[in-house]
Amino acid sequence: MAQQERGRKSKRSILEAAARVFDERGYDAASTNEILARTGLTRGSMYHHFPSKEAIALALLDAHGEALAVIDHPVKVQSVIDLTLTFAERLLHDAVLRASLRLTIERTSLPCPPQTAYEQSTRTILALLRQAQEQGEILPGTDLQEAAETIVGSFTGLQIMSQAYTGREDLADRVTAFWRFMLPGLVTPGLIGRLRITPPPVVPPVADAD
Repeated sequence: MAQQERGRKSKRSILEAAARVFDERGYDAASTNEILARTGLTRGSMYHHFPSKEAIALALLDAHGEALAVIDHPVKVQSVIDLTLTFAERLLHDAVLRASLRLTIERTSLPCPPQTAYEQSTRTILALLRQAQEQGEILPGTDLQEAAETIVGSFTGLQIMSQAYTGREDLADRVTAFWRFMLPGLVTPGLIGRLRITPPPVVPPVADAD
C-alpha cells in the first residue's frame, strides 16, 4: 500500500513539473531533462510512469476533462455559468489545468488526441443546454450546438486575452461581461434576472463554539 502511494505521488510530481514546463515554454520547447530536474526523481522512475514527453502531455490533457465538473443547480443555465466561472478560477491556481489548456490552444508537434478539450467542453455544455431547453429556460428556435460552440469559443478567446493583459487575474470579470451580453440571446426574458453571472460569494467556515 505504501509503495502504491509513493507511485501515485511520483506520478503527480511528474505531471505537476511537466505542467510548469509546458506552461512556461510550450510543448515543443520543453524537454524531459528539464521536467526531470524539477521532480528530483530518477529517469527510470519517470519512464516507469510515462515512456515519453508525448505520454506526459496526453496525461495532462486528461486534466481538462476532470476540470469540467458540473455544479448541479435546479436552473441548468446557472450550471453552465458556474462551470465557466469555476474553470476560470481554477486556471489561476492549477498549473496542470493551465498546461492542458496551452497544449490544446497551441499548434505543436503533439499528435491530436481522439477527443480534444474543445470537444469535451462543448459536449458538457451542450448536455446542460439540452436540460435547460427541456425546462423551458432557452429561447425557442435556439440552435443548441451553435450556442455551446459559441460559449466554448468565447471562453477560449477571453482567457487568451486575460492571460496577455493580466495573467488571467481579470478572467472572471471578462466571463461575467460575456454572460451579460450572451444571456439575452439565449434564455427566456423572465429568467435573466434570476441568474447570477458573478462568482458565488465565499462563505467563511463557521468556528466551533467553545
